[in-house]
Amino acid sequence: MTKDNAVLARNTQEAPIDKFASQSVAFSHYNNLSAQLPIDPQTGELAAGGIKEQAEQAFKNVAAIVQSIDHVMSDVVRLTIFVKDLRDLDAVDAVYKNYFAGYLPTRTVVAVDALPLDALVQVEALLSNGEGTIPDAPQAGDLIKLTNHTENAPADALSSQIVAFSHYTNLSAQLPIDPESGRVVAGDIKVQTAQCLKNIKAILTSVDVPVDDIVKITIFVKDLSQMKAVDEVYKTFFPDSAIARTVNYVPARTVAVASDLPMGADVQIEAVVSYGDGTPPQAVEDRHGLILEANNTKDAWKCPMATQTVAFSHYNNLAAQLPIAPNTDDIVSGGVKAQTERCLKNIKAVIESVDHLMEDTVKINIFVKDLADMDAVNEVYQTFFPEGTPARRVVGVGELPKGALIQMDAIVGNAEGTPPLA
Repeated sequence: MTKDNAVLARNTQEAPIDKFASQSVAFSHYNNLSAQLPIDPQTGELAAGGIKEQAEQAFKNVAAIVQSIDHVMSDVVRLTIFVKDLRDLDAVDAVYKNYFAGYLPTRTVVAVDALPLDALVQVEALLSNGEGTIPDAPQAGDLIKLTNHTENAPADALSSQIVAFSHYTNLSAQLPIDPESGRVVAGDIKVQTAQCLKNIKAILTSVDVPVDDIVKITIFVKDLSQMKAVDEVYKTFFPDSAIARTVNYVPARTVAVASDLPMGADVQIEAVVSYGDGTPPQAVEDRHGLILEANNTKDAWKCPMATQTVAFSHYNNLAAQLPIAPNTDDIVSGGVKAQTERCLKNIKAVIESVDHLMEDTVKINIFVKDLADMDAVNEVYQTFFPEGTPARRVVGVGELPKGALIQMDAIVGNAEGTPPLA
């Protein structure tokens, strides 16, 4: 990585320390936090009690990390809440409201099959980083968060539809809700997928951003067998413009199975979007002054519905990698160790294909079918990340594409940025 920017990994004793992950990894204008379990940092054990006590501990851990790096909770841009039982969400929300009373971040809520240590809840945050990580170029206070709302997409009393900061815009995960009725649309998975994507498009249109500025999509679906139907609709939204169709641009993408979704929905879609003009009061750039750099390599598996890596400004956003060898379409033979190694080899190949190193990784998301396999996963993982630098999320899911045991995606620093260079 160049001397112009640096991966800044930090830990505090006031929150649980994981030898396989840093609590916070800052790069450029964002801080990426590891997903926080309801672990009491003094005892190393889950907080005693039920969902309310666990939610309180998880949020306390997030707040402790935020405070330890001289930030405040209102710097949170996006919050992701994983629960074991969606019926616990009211109790989680009661705690959430104590931490976000005025300003509201974007938010994703998903019920998953299992969480580490058999926890009931896990909370993950993405923070703005106004000072940046460029040596001798402090920018504290220069950048501001911009929240936006449109009546053409569903409103949520507990989150903002959109929060822009620096050169990225984060959207709350969109459910298949008709904004006029406030209810999930009637119909099958195709109808629901179309509504999710219509909601995303409406939000982006309201801030004058095209759909093809999306760099990363995450799809949470309850039934993986329905992804063929989801993709039939997905292809009608991407590519969206003549320019994007010419180069066949599609965002990086991750598909994950949810055990349940809010309001009984069958699908939920989250988007991260490039934001070329940045956030004031920095000098306004032409929307197309910074460009998307989409890249694929033959040295890693490629999902036909996704670009392997999409760079914009100071980040590379990687699509989920399954344990599939390049130029094949089959899961590698062997158990979870072999599959973990293949996923990480694929990620490494993608990163190196754009002239970066594994040390540039700021965040890894791991979806594993059986959390009991995590000891074996970590044994392999540590050979790729011996310093445990990236922030990390681990969730247990009931099923993975192609019957895989593990799937990973990544966020990687992009020190040189995307043209034009400052």
